[in-house]
Amino acid sequence: MQILALNTGSSSLKFAIYDVHPPSGSESEATAHCVRQRHGVVEGIGRSPSTIRLVGSDGETRSMEAELADGRAALSWIIAELERDGVWNDVAVVGHRFVHGGREYREPVLVTPLVRATLEKLIPLAPAHLPGELAALDAIARARPDTPQVACFDTAFHAGLPTEARLYGIPRQFADEGVVRYGFHGLSYEYVTEELRGSGQLGARTIVAHLGNGASLAAMAHGRSVDTSMGFTPMGGVVMSTRSGDIDPGILLYLLNERSMPPARLAATVRSEGGLLGISGTASDMRDLLARSPTDRRAAEAVAVFCYQIRKCIGAYMAVLGGLDTLVFTGGIGENSPEIRERVCDPLGCFGIRLDAQANAAGSRIISGPGSPVTVHVIRTDEESVIARQTLRVVLRPG
Repeated sequence: MQILALNTGSSSLKFAIYDVHPPSGSESEATAHCVRQRHGVVEGIGRSPSTIRLVGSDGETRSMEAELADGRAALSWIIAELERDGVWNDVAVVGHRFVHGGREYREPVLVTPLVRATLEKLIPLAPAHLPGELAALDAIARARPDTPQVACFDTAFHAGLPTEARLYGIPRQFADEGVVRYGFHGLSYEYVTEELRGSGQLGARTIVAHLGNGASLAAMAHGRSVDTSMGFTPMGGVVMSTRSGDIDPGILLYLLNERSMPPARLAATVRSEGGLLGISGTASDMRDLLARSPTDRRAAEAVAVFCYQIRKCIGAYMAVLGGLDTLVFTGGIGENSPEIRERVCDPLGCFGIRLDAQANAAGSRIISGPGSPVTVHVIRTDEESVIARQTLRVVLRPG
């Protein structure tokens, strides 16, 4: 059996095909495993041109460009490529990443018309993500109407957050209606946690920093999420590429009431025009900002704010956990930027976070120095493999 895992982003689409070996009749579900056969990513969807990277089962990489106006066009291109490779017809089930599961979904679920309708109602909670994810779901349903599909939720990893971490300081009726902290990047956090657990390196007190265009941190006690920086929507927490992160609600009221800013304009300001782009006025990509920083004061300030907020969050989560054993960097920035890791960690030496400069520069798996009380890891996340495993669990579920 083969599983297609789809990871739909706001401007990217990752996919992977997995060969699945289910357990035999006498074996437990835990013995099932997924082997990645091929994978790829389409980036810059909606820009001209989009870039595509495909990796075959033999490890051979192909890169190309195409005009892909939206996620639907990108998915059609991927399906056509899988058809050319002769593997599309072998796909038995499709698993999707869904950013938000709301109160309704705390674990992966087989998609039914009722599930599809419920997810549609959640769009206001993640308007930059859910429409594209639903479009991918619908495109597969049109192309393969008899193929089962599974929704895997980023929010599910944080479903057990303690009450004190989940509640906001607003009237309780809103919490009862679902206005609470949900947390996101759960598929990535699950992958990192399992990687640490499998290698015997999961500390009792762990902080994971998923740093990319969207960025968040999570505090984990024995691998269980106890707090996380994103909240009711993926817009909260530390400053991100174009998202403001946490902001004084009085600012929003001021812009609405005193500046007469229409709600749609306000939404764009904090969701797609804020963050690193808003602070710098020039760029949202951390690579560009680091390159500009020596001669561009605002670019340097954007980088400084990013690193400062991450350090502040790490300090807060150390208080939540009662100390720290393990710190992990993951996500595009966390995995690939030694400078950001250094600027986050160096001021935290008083808390036992000490990097080995050479290991950090090389992007080694462990970048903390000898004798450091806190072990610092760099782990390349793989959300698609988590989607495949969760999808398999749903397929194997009795009934």
